[in-house]
Amino acid sequence: MKKFLTIIAASGLLASCSVTTPVTATNNRIGAKVGVASATCLFGSPLPGSLSSGLVLGGPYTIADAAKNGGITKIATVDVKKQNFLLFTKNSIIVTGE
Repeated sequence: MKKFLTIIAASGLLASCSVTTPVTATNNRIGAKVGVASATCLFGSPLPGSLSSGLVLGGPYTIADAAKNGGITKIATVDVKKQNFLLFTKNSIIVTGE
């Protein structure tokens, strides 16, 4: 019974909900390149509209860093992906372009 409760508790901590929201688009061609910059936020807000809230942990988390990670010089679209877990939120900025 203890193992069963442990498995239920662990799956509850790892359960997530993911929302991807468009932020902006330009007149540039979308192209094949995709760049991502991510950060983890402790005690973050589950609202999909906020880019970051709570205590932000992790490396650079900007549109410029996402473009640099993908080798993008002309940005076409910017999206924000939020994965909500029980105590933390993983936020990613996704940039596409050429």
